[in-house]
Amino acid sequence: MTSTTLPDWNIPHDHPYYPRLPARYEHVKLQRVFFRAEPEAVATFLPEGLVGASDGSCVAGGLAVAQCDNYGAFEETWVQMKCFFGDQEGWFCSRVPHNQPNAIAAGREIYGTPKIFAEIAVNQSDSTMRTTCKVAGEMMMTVRSTTDEPCSADELPSVSPSWRLKIIPRADGPGAALKQLINGSSPVSDVIVHDCRRGTGSVQFMPNKACDLSRLSPREIGKVYYTETSFTEGYARIVHDYLR
Repeated sequence: MTSTTLPDWNIPHDHPYYPRLPARYEHVKLQRVFFRAEPEAVATFLPEGLVGASDGSCVAGGLAVAQCDNYGAFEETWVQMKCFFGDQEGWFCSRVPHNQPNAIAAGREIYGTPKIFAEIAVNQSDSTMRTTCKVAGEMMMTVRSTTDEPCSADELPSVSPSWRLKIIPRADGPGAALKQLINGSSPVSDVIVHDCRRGTGSVQFMPNKACDLSRLSPREIGKVYYTETSFTEGYARIVHDYLR
């Protein structure tokens, strides 16, 4: 476990809720299904300053973390949308349903990753992986992949930079005390690739009152990948400070 004795790391100050960075992840099993949604639907999820790609490119995924020094084992799902910040191409991380409370707090407070508590089940059988997600007791999304063709990690499409919007509300009234665009892909290092495969898959979004992504229903499924990796996660990079 990483030491928590750094002053002003997080609260409570004398017994932080999660350890300070870096965090080491071991044997992360991850599926990614690239797809295209309606560009007009993608635009509704993007914050100020980001413009969606004209083809509506997105990627949905599911993962299972066997062990993380800072947060233990957990599962999560997510969806990212291809977009532009000025003339730079990247991917915006819109929703991250997740089932580990400490990691939810760390992700939101450090990086601005939009993690929300969810019921997640990750099932694997041979080369097939299926991730299901419930939010507030209702089904929200399902990601399924069958990847039986080995490939090189160099073939994986880049989803970097991976932007997220970090907002901390004011305590003395409405509005943001902090509002930043963060590149969440920059802190990953010491990557070990244990397995890398490609294949076919599907994504389904269900209407959900608490977390509705159904507007992003795929009109076309693209490339599908499965990886198993270990890596270290450190500090991210602030791309833009909206309040300065």
